[in-house]
Amino acid sequence: MILITGGAGFIGSHITDHFIEKGYDVRVLDNFSSGSEEFLNPSAETVRGDIRRAEDVLQAMKGVDEVWHIAANPDVRLSAEKPEEIYENNVLGTWNVLKAMVKEGVERIVFTSTSTVYGEAKTIPTPESYPTMPISIYGASKVAGEAMIASFCHTYDMRAWIFRFANVIGRRTRHGVIFDFMMKLKRDQKVLEILGDGEQNKSYIYINDCISAMITAVERADERVSVFNIGSEDQIRVKRIAEIVCQEMGLSPEFRFTGGRRGWKGDVPVMLLSIEKLKSLGWKPEYTSEEAVRQTVRDLLDEGIVNGEVSNSKH
Repeated sequence: MILITGGAGFIGSHITDHFIEKGYDVRVLDNFSSGSEEFLNPSAETVRGDIRRAEDVLQAMKGVDEVWHIAANPDVRLSAEKPEEIYENNVLGTWNVLKAMVKEGVERIVFTSTSTVYGEAKTIPTPESYPTMPISIYGASKVAGEAMIASFCHTYDMRAWIFRFANVIGRRTRHGVIFDFMMKLKRDQKVLEILGDGEQNKSYIYINDCISAMITAVERADERVSVFNIGSEDQIRVKRIAEIVCQEMGLSPEFRFTGGRRGWKGDVPVMLLSIEKLKSLGWKPEYTSEEAVRQTVRDLLDEGIVNGEVSNSKH
C-alpha cells in the first residue's frame, strides 16, 4: 500500500494516477483545502484528513509500505503574510507523517521539496551540494522538512528520496504565474498586471517529466537519503510567459509591471537547477521550459479555466 499525502492536489493526483495505472494499492490522505475531488482517482482509497492532526495521519498510515509526502501549502507568497499556515502545513505536518511512520514501521518516504531552499544561489545551474539558505519562509519550511526526514532516516533506519523542484506546471495546476495570468485575463482582457519587472528568469518543468524523474530516482538511487534536483535545462522570463499565455488565449492586452526585481517578498528572480545527478541515472526532460509553459496553457484552456467551468479555481 502506498500512502500519498495531498493526493487530490496537482502533483499528488498525477502520482496517484501513475501508481494506480501500475497496479499498486493507493491510499490518498487529503483535506481538500487546495486539492479537488475532480482530480481524485476513483480506484484510490480516499481518507479525508489533515496532516496537521497527528491522529488523522496515524489512521491513514496503517498497513502502508511507502509514503509519498506531497501535501503542503505551496504558496510562496503567502508565507510572508501567514507564516503560521506554512509552519503548520509544511513543518508540523511533516513531523506528524514521520512520527506515524515510526509507529507503524513504515521505512520508505518520498518528499517533495523545492528550489527555494537554495535562496538566491550564486552558482547557476545550482547543484544539490549548494548550501541551503532560503529567503522565504516557505523555503525554510522545506529545509526543515528535509532535515527532519534525514534525521529520522538515520535514527530509525528509514530511507528517503528528497526532490527539489523547479516550477512544476501542467494540467490541473491551480496556482503559480500561468494560472494567475489566465485568471487576471479572465477578469480583464485589456490589461495584464505582471509582478516585478518581468525579467525574472526561471526553470519550468512539465508534470509528465517531473513524475518520470521521481520514479527513475526512486527505482535507481540507493542512498539512505537521496537528494535530487528536478527541473528543465533552460529558463524562461516571466514576460515571455505572459506573451505565450496571451498568444494561446488570442489576446493582446497592455502589460503593466509593478516594478522591482522580485515579484513578491521572498521571490527568487533567477533560478536554474543542475540536473546532472539525475541525468546520470538515465533520465532527461522531454520538454523545454517554453514548451512546458505553452503546453500548460493549452491544458488549462482544455480544462475550461477561462470559461469558468472549474469550480475550485483559487487565485
